[in-house]
Amino acid sequence: MLEDPWVEPPDDVYEWTAHDHAPGVVVEIGFERGVPVSIDSRRMAGDQLVAVLNATAGARGIGRIDHVENRLVGIKSREVYEAPAAVTLHAAHHALESLTITRDVARFQRVVADEWARLVYDGLWFSALRTALDAFVQETQVHVTGEVRMRLDHGVAQVIGRRAERSLYSNDLATYDRVSDTFDHAAARGFIELFGLPLRTQTRVQGALEDTAPLHVERRTQRRGDA
Repeated sequence: MLEDPWVEPPDDVYEWTAHDHAPGVVVEIGFERGVPVSIDSRRMAGDQLVAVLNATAGARGIGRIDHVENRLVGIKSREVYEAPAAVTLHAAHHALESLTITRDVARFQRVVADEWARLVYDGLWFSALRTALDAFVQETQVHVTGEVRMRLDHGVAQVIGRRAERSLYSNDLATYDRVSDTFDHAAARGFIELFGLPLRTQTRVQGALEDTAPLHVERRTQRRGDA
């Protein structure tokens, strides 16, 4: 039945996630250097923490995954998973990283995550590349320590609060309150002028991109027709 991607999975295929959701609940997950270590300030080993979140989030219908995978051998496969703890922890961990890692690291981290997942999915856990990527990941987690508050309700793990010991978030810079705002808005004008200089130069010399793109496409089409 599940091999047909058009067919909705029947409810009895699930064991960890409930269709009739329990009342919503708020939990606080603590992390140290990127590793979850506590729930509601109660420290526990990793396997115990996952078991608790599996039960708590699963009872609220969180963690059902229904997707089509691209296998290494070149075929597609429809797969249905349950991962209440993983879905909750991924959301919480990402929220904590949003406070503690820089923009460039966050951008490149997504590339590393995709490659790491591909290696593991393809059975290359013991590859040199996976080991090298692990070193990058460990470095990015040095300051990912703090707490994330999650609301678990009706199939959704929602982040409703986050705090970190070494948060890069500064209220004095992010505030819209003019009284406590310390960001130099006058400096922004010079930055915008320099940042936009390449685009202004391109537009002045070559024209606006949206005006020239259809012409380029038309010319390429004509050349193919002539050939």
